[in-house]
Amino acid sequence: MSLQLKNLTKIYGTQKAVNNISFDIKAGEIVGFLGPNGAGKSTTMKIVTCFLPPSDGEAWVGGYNVVEKPMEVKQITGYLPEHNPLYLDLYVHEYLAFIGKIYGLRGQHLKQRVNEIVDLCGLNPEQNKKIEALSKGYRQRVGLAQALIHDPEILILDEPTSGLDPNQLVEIRKLIKTIAEQKTVLFSTHIMQEVQALCDRVIVINKGAIVADDKLDRILLSQGNTATISVQFERDVEVHLLKSLRGVKEVEAMEGFKYKVTSDGTTDVRPEIFRFAADNNLSLIGLKQEENSLENIFRDLTQVNVS
Repeated sequence: MSLQLKNLTKIYGTQKAVNNISFDIKAGEIVGFLGPNGAGKSTTMKIVTCFLPPSDGEAWVGGYNVVEKPMEVKQITGYLPEHNPLYLDLYVHEYLAFIGKIYGLRGQHLKQRVNEIVDLCGLNPEQNKKIEALSKGYRQRVGLAQALIHDPEILILDEPTSGLDPNQLVEIRKLIKTIAEQKTVLFSTHIMQEVQALCDRVIVINKGAIVADDKLDRILLSQGNTATISVQFERDVEVHLLKSLRGVKEVEAMEGFKYKVTSDGTTDVRPEIFRFAADNNLSLIGLKQEENSLENIFRDLTQVNVS
């Protein structure tokens, strides 16, 4: 099942939350949907899942128009919202059975499907507890389970790993990767490692407009026009002095007299740093150029002014 957006726009009052965006996601793709807070990610996902109507443009999910055929869209779509609303006073099995009934599952089929999803999402140890007694990680698993109970062909996941600790994050990431083997997946996240671990393709939205849409490896090659240098001195250095060096775009102070220096992409700043150290009688303990990262590229793309 595929997903297509064509000139999609959503306006709240005088603000364009989503501004004339278009993209296609083919069946079987896992696509990371990135952008800063307020960029339009959640609004786009709510339109695609029929929770919000578009102000203009079209969205098609599995061949169905989201305005004309919302029930058909919901039947083939699984959605995990950003804040994962759950009925906390229900038991895990009870909640999943309730959601399954909404999608028309009944009798033995419903019971079998609940058991399958409990097993798939790793909920067996907690299946007899009320949702209110579950940890954040297990609540996210329940959220994924409800999105999967009707075996949808398209998954829309909005910040599925938000607020998880490192162990929970790894577990949910593995779960999403397992699930995505037979689904079309669009998910938003602020965690760049998440994208690199799960996605082949990345769409970046900023101020309601698409600023990048390509395979991850091509974005890393073509969009990265800056270089990051990790440098350590023997003592503290004023950030503004480093930032005044030719070719330096940004400086971030780290612990232990370490600094992350980002160049403008046109100048090799390493000779500048060596000269700076010599001129100021500083011992240079370490200097290393880091590989271009998705985090740096994301920062560059989302600082673009969109008209």
